[in-house]
Amino acid sequence: MELQTMHVQLAEKLQSHSLVTATISQPRQKSSDLKRIKLKPVELKEGYRIQFEYQYEQILKHQNLSIDQALAELERLFTEFRQGLFQFTDEKVQIQLTKKFKISYKSEASEQQVADLSHNRKKDYLLQDGVPYPFLVRLGVQSEDGKVKKQKYDKFRQINRFIEFIDDALEHLPQDRTIRILDFGSGKSYLTFALYHYLRIEKGLDLRVTGLDLKKSVIEECQQIARDLDYGQLEFLVGDINDYDKATAVDMVVTLHACDVATDMALARAVKWNAGVILSVPCCQHELNSQIQSSPLDIMLQHGLIKERFSALATDSIRAELLSMVGYETQLMEFIDMEHTPKNILIRAYRTNKKPADRQLERYREFTKLLSAKPFLENELKELL
Repeated sequence: MELQTMHVQLAEKLQSHSLVTATISQPRQKSSDLKRIKLKPVELKEGYRIQFEYQYEQILKHQNLSIDQALAELERLFTEFRQGLFQFTDEKVQIQLTKKFKISYKSEASEQQVADLSHNRKKDYLLQDGVPYPFLVRLGVQSEDGKVKKQKYDKFRQINRFIEFIDDALEHLPQDRTIRILDFGSGKSYLTFALYHYLRIEKGLDLRVTGLDLKKSVIEECQQIARDLDYGQLEFLVGDINDYDKATAVDMVVTLHACDVATDMALARAVKWNAGVILSVPCCQHELNSQIQSSPLDIMLQHGLIKERFSALATDSIRAELLSMVGYETQLMEFIDMEHTPKNILIRAYRTNKKPADRQLERYREFTKLLSAKPFLENELKELL
C-alpha cells in the first residue's frame, strides 16, 4: 500500500467520526524523547475534535485538533513513528511501516464499539498520576516513579485545578514577546512551580515568573528548588506587595491566599499594570466584617458565624464587581471542592476594556450603601471608576 492510500483510508474513517481510540508508537529514532501518542475523540464546545496525548519520558502534553488538523498531524507522525493501532467503531486497523516506508495495513472486523466523547477534566488531569514531574517529585508530592503520595493527593488535585485555570487563560496572554507573571504571597510555591512547569516546559512559552513573599526562609528554599530544577526564568524575592516596584507592565498577576486587604492591594496593582489575566484566591476577608451595619439583614448578622461567611462572600462579590467596572471580564469560580478547604473561591479576571453596563455603578453604590461598606479596593481604584 502507498502512503497516500493509507492516509486516504484514515481520512475517511476520521471524517465519519468512527474513531474510538488509537496509539502511534515505535519511534524511528531510539533517542527520541517522545515515546508514543494516544488519540481519542472528544466533544468540546467548539465541536468534534481529536485529542492527541503525547507521552514523553517525564511529561504528557495534550492538544485537541479538528479533523483536518488531525490528518495533517498523522501524516507528520508517520514520518517519525513506525506503528499505528486504530480501533474504529466496527474495525481494528494495524499499520506497520518499514525503514524504507513500505506499509503493512491489516484490517479486521470487530464488535461494534462506541466512542466516549466526554472530556471530563476532573478525571483526565493535565498532570497525570504515574508520570514523574521533576517539580512534583522535588516538592514531595510524587515519589521518584511518579506515584502521587497518598497524603498529597488533595494537593495534586489542587495543582491540576489551578493548571486548568492557567490553560484557559492562554488566549489572553501575549504570543509575540516574553510573558511577565507575578505571584504575590507565593508561600511554599507549589502552584508557582506548577504554573512555570506548565507554561514553560509543556507549552514552551517564553516567560519570566517572579514569586514574592515576606518569609525569607521560605523564599530561600524556593530559590534553591528553582536552581535544582534549572528553572532559569523563575525567581523568588523577599518583599511586600506594596513595596514591589520592579515592574511597570505585567501580563498575569496571581495572588493565592493573601490575607484580607493584601488581596485588594494585589488586585489594584494588577489593574494599574494593565494585567491581561488576574487569578486570585482570597483569604481572611475581615474588612467588611467590622464595617457591616444593616438593620434589614440583622436576622443574619446577629450570628457571628453567619456574619463572617456573609462578609467573605460580599467582599469577593464587591471585588468582582469593581474589576468588571474597570474593564475586566470577571467570574467567581470554585477552586477546589468545599470538602478540601473553605477558601475555595477563585476570582478570575480577563482584561477586555469593556465599559461598565448601564446602571452598574449605581447598582454597586446601592449595595455598598445597604451594607454601610467602604471597600479598600474601591478607594484604590477610585480614579478609574
